[in-house]
Amino acid sequence: MEDVIHNTMNAMTTSYTEDILKDGFEQRSISLRDDYEGKAVSVLVRRLAIMNKGQAVLYIHGFNDYFFQKEMAFRFNERGIHFYALDLRKYGRSWLPHQKFNDIRDLRTYFEEIEEALRIIREEGIRKTVLMGHSTGGLIITLFAKEKRDNPLFDALVLNSPFFEFNQSRVVRKLLPLVAWVGKYMPEIKVVGGFTEEYGKYLHQACLGEWDYDLTWKPHVAPRVNLGWVRAIYKAQRELMKPFSVNAPFLILYSEKSVTDIKDKEQIQTRDSILNVEDIKRIARNIRGDVDIVAIPGGLHDLVLSGKEVRENVYREIFRWWEILG
Repeated sequence: MEDVIHNTMNAMTTSYTEDILKDGFEQRSISLRDDYEGKAVSVLVRRLAIMNKGQAVLYIHGFNDYFFQKEMAFRFNERGIHFYALDLRKYGRSWLPHQKFNDIRDLRTYFEEIEEALRIIREEGIRKTVLMGHSTGGLIITLFAKEKRDNPLFDALVLNSPFFEFNQSRVVRKLLPLVAWVGKYMPEIKVVGGFTEEYGKYLHQACLGEWDYDLTWKPHVAPRVNLGWVRAIYKAQRELMKPFSVNAPFLILYSEKSVTDIKDKEQIQTRDSILNVEDIKRIARNIRGDVDIVAIPGGLHDLVLSGKEVRENVYREIFRWWEILG
């Protein structure tokens, strides 16, 4: 009965309305099963290509983030590829007043909205869909591909600086198993997320950056995170520590270097200031299958927000790989 009610609710929310980005972007709400905080929703955004090839990309954002990268959608549309993006539950467009911003206790919870979005895309006539995930989104879809190897609704994956490991000192990393254990029993305890505000300052137009986005939904300093969130990330990351096989091709992109001096302006503008790229390379090698791993010189953490010449290189790599994919 619960599934019948759930499916009926989704059937009532099939129409798209104009998205906050305007410019041809549309959105629709996806009703989700209630969780430990009550009602939950996810919002699917799309921008359709004029001459579609029966192909689409579904983009999953990272932590302290939401979809706002209009240029990325334009680049796919120019190639005849429909663009879709999910604002995951408790992020951006999907954040409800009663919810703890960004909070989750098991990354598999996100599989519900990802699978529903993939189903909607297939119903809209798409025969090939590529999942694309940035940072935490990259971690989520890697876990999804590992567990849903035979799911026919997606065909390949693009990872943009996947969050495969906490960028912390050896001492902190040794404490993470204990922190995760505490998070199981006291998930609502809040701790500092540990991300630098300098990254956001070099992204946003109001400071030194090129991009305009909602600082309520993507603040320079992320709100304190729950230990339940830390545990969810840690558990997912541990599952990728040993070699595993996937059926779908992977393209894994990351910056060539990480920031080593947070006060160095040149590093902030040309390197990953959130993750250690050595962790990305190391864990990416655990994926057994058709996997391309590409370092991007001068790339920021979110590679598609890098300087113009750098992101041109990012798109060249993506579409070169896409053409080979067929």
